[in-house]
Amino acid sequence: MTIPAPIISRPLAIEKDWIDYNGHLNMAYYNVLFDRGTDEAFTMMGVDANYTRERHLSVYTAEVHVCYVRELHLHDTVMVSFQLIDHDDKRLRTYQEIRHVDGWLAATSETLSLHVDMDGPKVAPFPADVMAKLEAVRATHAALPTPERAGRSIGIKRKSA
Repeated sequence: MTIPAPIISRPLAIEKDWIDYNGHLNMAYYNVLFDRGTDEAFTMMGVDANYTRERHLSVYTAEVHVCYVRELHLHDTVMVSFQLIDHDDKRLRTYQEIRHVDGWLAATSETLSLHVDMDGPKVAPFPADVMAKLEAVRATHAALPTPERAGRSIGIKRKSA
């Protein structure tokens, strides 16, 4: 398996129903775009809808931190990157960027996801075959720099008097 670093989605179009009363992409749909990019990466790693259907295992989102950098509008086309920053036997930490096809950054997302046994549902270890794929992706992505926006927290910076 050839592993891109980072994994880049196919071009994704902004849909008409996603535009809000301000004339730009509603904040919720940035997450839809991130999710579609994740789906493409997960398919490559073998944790897609077939995985859930056949093995009764899935990946759930536990925490997300999105930064909205630049507005998107109807008729914009974007691509979503996916970088596996870290993982253990039950969790994934990923970083994504939505970039306009012209190259500019629209948004970033950092996510903590849990591997889940759907029969519980309960958090469960990845099977050995999936873990091997995750380790291969992580090894390839380890050569990428740590994203500047990864690990951020939300707060209000105060100026000292």
